[in-house]
Amino acid sequence: MSSLLHLAAALDLPGAADGGAYLELARLAERGGLDFVTLDDSSGRSGPDALGVLCRVAPATRRIGLVGTVPAAHSEPFRVQAAVAALDRVSRGRAGWRLDVSAAEGETRPAGRRRAARTEPLRPETPETDEAAEAAAGLWDGREDGTGIRAGATGPFLDGDRPHRADSAGAAFPVRGPSAVPRPPQCHPVRVVDATDGPARTVAARYADVALVRAAAPAEAAGARDRLREEARAFGRHPDALRVLVSLLVDLGDGEYAAEPGHGGGPRPTVRGPLYRGGPVDLAELVAGWHADGVTDGFHLVPVEPRRDLERLVNGTVALLQHRGRFRTFYPGSTLREHLGLARPAGPHTVRGATAVAGGPP
Repeated sequence: MSSLLHLAAALDLPGAADGGAYLELARLAERGGLDFVTLDDSSGRSGPDALGVLCRVAPATRRIGLVGTVPAAHSEPFRVQAAVAALDRVSRGRAGWRLDVSAAEGETRPAGRRRAARTEPLRPETPETDEAAEAAAGLWDGREDGTGIRAGATGPFLDGDRPHRADSAGAAFPVRGPSAVPRPPQCHPVRVVDATDGPARTVAARYADVALVRAAAPAEAAGARDRLREEARAFGRHPDALRVLVSLLVDLGDGEYAAEPGHGGGPRPTVRGPLYRGGPVDLAELVAGWHADGVTDGFHLVPVEPRRDLERLVNGTVALLQHRGRFRTFYPGSTLREHLGLARPAGPHTVRGATAVAGGPP
């Protein structure tokens, strides 16, 4: 288990059409030192998709990780990996890809979504998400470290590398490489999966860097974390390479008043997921207690009222955790992998001793 507490928050703003509102919230979260923020590709927002919005947010922020949702099972890996890699470049190594394993066709507008109609519903046992995750990783590894886009007489071109094919013969996503973009600064942008359901848990154990679980009690969180780590080990991964965060809805509308019975002592199950309702101080006690007991690596907090609750989260809960020495007061590095304490994967084609790209350790 990571000894450091990791904190993240959702930026979702129903009905917001421009990047200004998201930028305001992202800067607030960055001021609190949160590891990353997430943004869903919601049909309730007009304009750019999640990755497009975060590409606008990236130049105006410096350290916070930016994780956009893309439904993995309905997106062309070639285009998705290029879009996520673009976010990683514009943010200088702070990008993450939240694989929405459960999204149904037509619910969202992800980058490169396939338009072909399905003749039957997506089944939990479908290998499509696995294929998408593997194909994207192969394409990221199809370029060597140190590549860059250069200006030439006939237009931009990739310079400083030898392309390597990343062909995939998957039934759902046949891919013929190599990638047409440079390798991302983090090599593999951080992959985040909501691992609450069984099929999604398997995907998370196999591919995710960060798994989100919904739990209303410490024992439930500990059980979910243990299962994920066991499955990750069965896939040949080191369990410590997986961060497991509890995802909670938070309603801080009561300000500094004591939490309602059944909420302050622990979240209450709702149809939308576990809900904490109370004050920032009680939430700080819950976060610190669960982490100290070793049941979670941290929390992904979803504000019920985005502007109000995120402000009280940063200025109240996070500030108190920092004052007590339970949460960092500065970022340990410049990339999302560094924030999470995760190693930067070496490319299969990278020459030993080669200089690493800017924005991450070798």
